[in-house]
This record gives sequence, C-alpha cells and structure tokens, in this order.
Amino acid sequence: MRKAVAILPTFNEAGYIKSLIKSIEDVNKSLEAWEIEILIVDSFSTDDTSTIVKELQKKYGNLHIIEVPKEGLGRAYLQGFNYAINKFNPYLIIQMDADGQHDPKKIPDFLSEIQKGADFVVGTRYSKGGSIPKNWGIHRKILSIGANLFIRLGFMKLQISEWTNGYRAIKTWIVKGALNHIKNYSGYVFQVAMLDYALRNNAKTSEIPVDFKERRYGISKINAYQYILQIFLYVLSYSSFIKFVIVGLIGFVLDFGISFLGINILHKPVWLITLLSTETAIISNFFLNNFWSFDHKRITGPLIAFIIGLTKFNLISSVSIAIQTVGIQLLIYFFGSERWYIYKILIIAFVIIPYSYILYNKVIWKNK
Repeated sequence: MRKAVAILPTFNEAGYIKSLIKSIEDVNKSLEAWEIEILIVDSFSTDDTSTIVKELQKKYGNLHIIEVPKEGLGRAYLQGFNYAINKFNPYLIIQMDADGQHDPKKIPDFLSEIQKGADFVVGTRYSKGGSIPKNWGIHRKILSIGANLFIRLGFMKLQISEWTNGYRAIKTWIVKGALNHIKNYSGYVFQVAMLDYALRNNAKTSEIPVDFKERRYGISKINAYQYILQIFLYVLSYSSFIKFVIVGLIGFVLDFGISFLGINILHKPVWLITLLSTETAIISNFFLNNFWSFDHKRITGPLIAFIIGLTKFNLISSVSIAIQTVGIQLLIYFFGSERWYIYKILIIAFVIIPYSYILYNKVIWKNK
C-alpha cells in the first residue's frame, strides 16, 4: 500500500471545505493500492475554515491541519511539503485547490499515471478533454492561455500544454529536491518553478485532462499583475532558450563588428576577416552557452572535453551557415533579391534557431 498526501492550502474556504474533504475521503475508500492522508494548510482563515476541519478530524483519522502565516500560495505549499515529508514520508504528494475548482474524482487518474511510470502528473486544461469555465471573462482567458503559451515558447517545451494549474501529483523525491529552489517563490509562479525543476532533473512528466471548474464560494486570490510579472521574470531567468537567443545576438554583434572593423576600417582581405569574425562569434557563443544558457548541464572536466564540445559546436554552426546560404539563394531565385534581408531574418528565426537549439541539446549539452 503506497502512501500519498493531498495538500490543500486554504484561506477562508468554509463554504466548500467540508464537501471537499468528504469527496476525497470517498475516493480514498475506493482505492486498493493507495492510502491518502489529507493535509490542510490554513493561513489563519478569518472564517470557520479551521474550525470545520478540526471538527471533521474527530471523524477522519487521516485528516490533518497546520496553521501558517498568510505569505502566499508558494510559502503555504512549502510548509505543507516539509510537514508532510517529515511526518508521513509519503511516496507521492498531491496538490489541490480547496475552492472547488479541482474535482477529487480525478485523483485515481493521477494515481494511474504514476503507476504507469510518471514522476510528475499535471492536470491540464488545454489538451483534448480538458476545459476552462465558459463564463470566464475574456481578460481571464487571455491571462491563463497567454501565460501558458509564453512559458511553453520561452522554455521550448511545446509538448507540455499546462504549466500553471495547481492540480498535480508529484513523487516525493522531486519535491525534496526542489525545496531549495521553490522557497524563493511565494506566488503562483511557484507552480512554474516546480515543474521547471522537475524537467531539469529528468523527471518523467505526464498530463491528464481536467475540467477546471469555477470556484463555488469566495473570491479568487490571484493578483493578475503580480502573476504576469513573476512568470515573465522567472522565464527570463531560467529559460535556456531565451538565453540561447541572447547569446546568438551577442555573436551576431561580434561577427558584424569585427567584419566592419577589419574590412571597412583596416582594409584587410574579406576572406580572412570573415573567417576571423565568424570563428570569434562561434567561440564566444560556445562558452556563453556552456556557462550561461546551458549552465545546468554544462561541459566540465579536462580540456579535451571542451575541445570536443567546441568541435561539435563548430560543425553544427557550419551546417547552420550552409542552410542559411542555400535558403537565401533559393528564395532570391524564386522571389527576387530585393527582400534578401527579410529572407535572412525568416530563415534565422524559423529554421536556424530551432535547428541549432535542438541539435545543441541533443549533441553537445545532453541531459545528465
């Protein structure tokens, strides 16, 4: 029998908490291979939330409550994680909202994915079978859908459709490892940080579709402006892809600057300066990517490791140059040379950058 702990942060959820706990208990009774402890992490609610939970503890021996300062969702979960790990040492931790938006009847689906080998299961609203409330205002739909799309593109993890939903099942080894990382995030960006940590540490992720319901009682506690800013800053700070693009821009400036200086100012042979500028940009890109873009899986060890990595980097970059040259020539042949610069930008944006990023991840900076 494997143990799971369902952690539910609460603040003024008296209107729904009793019904939610009963629903989880009903699911718990139906499970054969799992037993679920329920941990309420209450931020000193000003209504009867904690009173209701403490009364229900007389009926349910697996129901627990801790009261913590109101410091945001991330901090509440962090304290819940620590308590659950120290008291129960569970195999699995389940995250759930306590406001009626997450249906407890989906818990067996999460557990099924874990039993199939997943380490981290996310309830997704944005794949086939999932949904968001039809009565959401257009601003909230744009906020939710736009945030997830920005994160997917920013991290270049297009296969993951859901980053921000808090309905999740996570193996405890991931949570233990992530504690130092997620402690820096108090708001909803905590959800992004947790999934990002799991992916960086090669956790096997899975998604199940969920119907995200409108909350039944109370009001939403999300601060839209804070939510947008935190996600934007987190992705900029941790996205290997965005760092990779910035490094490419630095390389372009180096290449162009050396070419201009050598050819226009010093009047050196074009072939020599082109060779020098290109290789300087390639070497700069290699080391900036190694120690910044892909710092979490950087090349380390003896000098030969760097030489091999730089050689592979040169080969991939050479193919990129060849693709760009052939592509531009073909487009000029079919559509004329007047807009060569547009062709160049399009090829770099939609061919060279994705090609290079994928190859660098698969050939040079592999997951460790």
